[in-house]
Amino acid sequence: MIEIIRAAVELQSVCEAQRWRYCFIGGLALLRWGEPRETVDVDLTLLTGFGAEERFVEILLSRFDARIENAVQFALTRRVLLLRAKSGVGLDIALGGLPFEESAVARSSVFAFPPDARIRTCSAEDLIVMKAFAARAKDWLDVEGIIIRQAGTLDWRYIWSQLKPLAELKGAPEIPVELERRRVEFENQGS
Repeated sequence: MIEIIRAAVELQSVCEAQRWRYCFIGGLALLRWGEPRETVDVDLTLLTGFGAEERFVEILLSRFDARIENAVQFALTRRVLLLRAKSGVGLDIALGGLPFEESAVARSSVFAFPPDARIRTCSAEDLIVMKAFAARAKDWLDVEGIIIRQAGTLDWRYIWSQLKPLAELKGAPEIPVELERRRVEFENQGS
């Protein structure tokens, strides 16, 4: 996990130097808010908006190696830039521009990871929205861990206000239903 944290600090230093708006999501945020699990890469949302993504991509490619050929085209098409830190740790950078992504970055906060790395991560609520939206089996397990560990502190009104429109956009009305089922099942286990 130390290599993951070092890679995050390396990426964060570039974001800070550029005065970019960002937050770490995925495994690092899960380490803060949920039940930690093995993670092999660093996930970050970087607010690029729509139309100026290439400038961000080029700056990042001048500092990190691409993990795939045609990384620029892939990033501009899929809105994810796949890089590698000096240590070899993968860096998955989501090029954000949706209102939810702006909100997640605005609500993010700094957390001290051992030994002494201060890293900006998304909130527990935003992590639940992201994990529920992805709706993979491992993401639902992560959601359960967050619900248990953060019982009584989560802003469910915010979670629903963000998740429902995203689920509608995805054409997956079952996602909020599944999250509610898990909230009811796991919320009292953390008390």
